Amino acid sequence: MNWGDSAEEKVAGLLLGLGYRIVERNWRAGRRGEIDIIAYDGDVLVFVEVKARKAGSLEKPLEAVTAAKRRRLLNLAREYLYHSGLYGKVDCRFDVVGVTNHPVRYKIQHIKDAFRE
Repeated sequence: MNWGDSAEEKVAGLLLGLGYRIVERNWRAGRRGEIDIIAYDGDVLVFVEVKARKAGSLEKPLEAVTAAKRRRLLNLAREYLYHSGLYGKVDCRFDVVGVTNHPVRYKIQHIKDAFRE
């Protein structure tokens, strides 16, 4: 398992521990991209972007979610909602979770409702 997959596993465990109900992992829309985790937090459908970096990396995990990445995620989420028949039927939000691999432990930063359309 590579570092990115390991970070996603850690985040999935964290979300489950917080009471989220995971409905999709690595949902792909062909070549347009993927959404790392799709889960319910109560009645709210949450699209979760996981960004992992090794300790010492110049770019922090949350800095990697650029305006272009946010637009891509919004489009992917819209496609997922249409595809699943949920468009206009559920409240949604976007969470971003940054994971940094420090030598002794992981540092996880969870930003709920990180951005809006």
